[in-house]
Amino acid sequence: MSQARKDKAAQQAPVRLDNLTLSRKEGLRAMADTPPRRQPDVLTVKQLAGLSEAAHEEYQEARSVWHANIGPIKTPQLKALHEDLWDIVDSNQQDGDKAKGAVAVDAFPGLGKTTAVLNFALKYHRRQIQREGAFTDAGHERWPVCRVGLTSNIGMKDFNRALLEYYAHPGRNSGTSALFVQRALDCVLQCETKLLIIDDLHFLKWQAKNGKEVSNHFKYIANEFPVTLIFIGVELEQRGLYSEVDDSGDIALAQTARRTTPLTLDPFDVDNEQHRKQWRNLLLALERRIVLSRAFPGMLADELSDYLFYRTTGHIGSLMTLINRGCQRAARSKTERLDEDLLENVKIDAASERARKAIEQKFKQHRLTSKPRSANKPSTKPAGAGAA
Repeated sequence: MSQARKDKAAQQAPVRLDNLTLSRKEGLRAMADTPPRRQPDVLTVKQLAGLSEAAHEEYQEARSVWHANIGPIKTPQLKALHEDLWDIVDSNQQDGDKAKGAVAVDAFPGLGKTTAVLNFALKYHRRQIQREGAFTDAGHERWPVCRVGLTSNIGMKDFNRALLEYYAHPGRNSGTSALFVQRALDCVLQCETKLLIIDDLHFLKWQAKNGKEVSNHFKYIANEFPVTLIFIGVELEQRGLYSEVDDSGDIALAQTARRTTPLTLDPFDVDNEQHRKQWRNLLLALERRIVLSRAFPGMLADELSDYLFYRTTGHIGSLMTLINRGCQRAARSKTERLDEDLLENVKIDAASERARKAIEQKFKQHRLTSKPRSANKPSTKPAGAGAA
């Protein structure tokens, strides 16, 4: 391979989306409009060594960004969630005099609920822009999706201000709570927003004064704003989202409970053959996205299947973090492959490390396996894989 061809292979500038926030409309549009990243070519060790210093640095950066954004993977859980969301959103086309049903995506941390909902939101944004155009009939910019992230101890005025911040409304810095919500309604109507995503709903203290205030405000939004509300959070049922009454006997939450459809994402499991096949398919999909010179078919799905499961306990967020950080270390250290020795030195979340202790011995004592019966065979790793 000539030097020019080597340099060209390395010069695959990644799409840079790291300097944006989804609490601003421009950030969500950038995510939706940017073409999918192109996966860098997998160079052999010899080709990698032959790159010029500048080309090598550029190739390393391209791989680093690629591995940091390797998902989302179309898992069975993500596909099922998206099907349910399409059912609900597409059926929520009632006239403005009728309230629309809301959705609550409730799952433990590390299962990819925010990633899955945002992936759906980007698809919805693109679909609406393609169907209706980037501008409304009145000449306003069309923003099909609005996303607001909650913080601890948020009040109604803070929430309304966050809505205005998303649209960059000039009146977001001064005014009363009532003025803020009317301005937010104007933004929703003028921009023809159809989805309002409220993330980190578990931060809301339902029984506190602010919690009740914002909860009642959600009912107002459901009644007056022509949007589908999508809540995202952890243990929302236990925190009171679906309660008919609160501790004081107030029935304020009942309406929210009646109008909200709960959805969830489950962790991967290996308790039966079907679940083991799903886990293997996930690892095979990840293998195809790894850009390392000594990677080989079966590196994850055959060699590391059990290890990756008990290390992450089937939580896709933890798995993606481990693979991303492992690939960064493998590239930086010139190991150029993933194995147990390398991954043992990669740190991930504390919850996974705690949960690992409970099941690791079951795998090592062969009382539990993550491999389907059809895959329980010797590795097909070729000798010296990726060395040339």
